[in-house]
Amino acid sequence: MKNPKSYSIPFLLSVAILCCIILPGCNFSRGAKTDFATGLKLSYKGFRIRDAILVDASGNKVSSNKVQLNTKVAIAAIGVENYGLKDGKAHPGLSLLVTDKNGKPALDAADLFNTPEGYPPAQAAELQGTITVGRPMEAGQTYHVKMRIWDKVTPGNEINTEVDLVVQ
Repeated sequence: MKNPKSYSIPFLLSVAILCCIILPGCNFSRGAKTDFATGLKLSYKGFRIRDAILVDASGNKVSSNKVQLNTKVAIAAIGVENYGLKDGKAHPGLSLLVTDKNGKPALDAADLFNTPEGYPPAQAAELQGTITVGRPMEAGQTYHVKMRIWDKVTPGNEINTEVDLVVQ
């Protein structure tokens, strides 16, 4: 039986230091988070993002996934960074899907940022998908919301959020 190859501590330390120097330059980010008060789930890769929250029509953070009929609620992605830039502009895509308990779409927007001009990166740092809680939605029902943000210049960059909204 062969002896396993062993490495000296200085060699392993050199490799660790080299990784610490090289990897931050890659600008790669990945993570996941859940807001336990609202049930909003966030996952991201490629992008850096400070937070994703549920907000009311005035832009105030809400503390529950219960929403009133005939109001508006939005998922806001805050502090979005690391876009690939084309002519100095960010080119985000944002889709929004709201389905009932049977999976039937109440809202299906494929790309709410379908524009060739792009946006200054600072303007694209805060994005939101707004849902008008009204017909065909009904009080007493729960609806599943999925919002996806992607980078049209760097396709591997993406943010996914989802939450169940209870309409009252």
